[in-house]
Amino acid sequence: MSSWLPSHSKKLVLQIRLTNCDEPVIAYHLEDRFDDIPVDGIGPDVIDAGIAGLKCLAKALYTFDLQFEHFNWSSSLYLKTGKYIPEGGLEELKKFDAILFGAVGAPNVPDHISLWGLRLAICQPFQQYTNVRPTKVFRGTESPLRNCKPGDLKWPWEVATEVAIFSRHAVERLIRFAFETARSRPRKFPPVVTKSNARRNGMVLWDEVAEKVALEFPNVTHDKMLVDAMTARMALKPESLDTNVATNLHADILSDRAAALAGSIGIAPISNLDPTRKNPSMFEPIHGSAFDITGKGIANPVATFCLDCSRDARLARRR
Repeated sequence: MSSWLPSHSKKLVLQIRLTNCDEPVIAYHLEDRFDDIPVDGIGPDVIDAGIAGLKCLAKALYTFDLQFEHFNWSSSLYLKTGKYIPEGGLEELKKFDAILFGAVGAPNVPDHISLWGLRLAICQPFQQYTNVRPTKVFRGTESPLRNCKPGDLKWPWEVATEVAIFSRHAVERLIRFAFETARSRPRKFPPVVTKSNARRNGMVLWDEVAEKVALEFPNVTHDKMLVDAMTARMALKPESLDTNVATNLHADILSDRAAALAGSIGIAPISNLDPTRKNPSMFEPIHGSAFDITGKGIANPVATFCLDCSRDARLARRR
């Protein structure tokens, strides 16, 4: 048993509501309470599969126990009551160690209502400002782009305008988390992805903050990349990348591309983290609610299995 473990530790109690897959190393016996929020569509399908996998793991290893509490917060509840989260719901969530989240979204509810009414309504007050999306090409899985030829892909023209607001405090704490993560990774290489050649205010701030934070990490190789160059690098040399940090807009796009290159959006997990651990973090698959395959037993639960492992590893590290 590792020397950092308390000598008296036999059975500790964690609280988690159902809301990794690296190494499920739990060094001593834990009893966890999870809050699960399956939500809409295939959310219940993949969450049920994830819970079943966790219970099998707990039974096989006998190093931790699990308790799950179900929250029926969904678009159906919103249509009945006008709210996704009941009065006092967030205070209830604070009692738990982690939240296992399914997928929110329904055909009869506008996307901005479901997103801001539930998922972001949890992320923002809980300061889950670090959104981690690991991608791994599993053995035996081939990229769907492996046989693409010039001209096979056609891209539509799209035009939009938006105002982006970045504070130095928010940018700095995110970039520092990325550097801390990269320091423990094999390549120790966290490219900061921006579009600072064209966006000469907000994006330049990211570059300036990254230069400052990099001084605190002499063993980490700092680099900056334009987001368009990063998309090419992900396709041509994915093995050269390790820990990327970007704005929400750019990272949303890049993480979906990474999942597709790895084989499927169904295998990509998300960790919405409050690195200060003052609030419970939330773990979810990257995919949507997919009502067309709901209840058919064909939804890919691998992302849920991976986020189970990520959550367990994070809880073990905390202890």
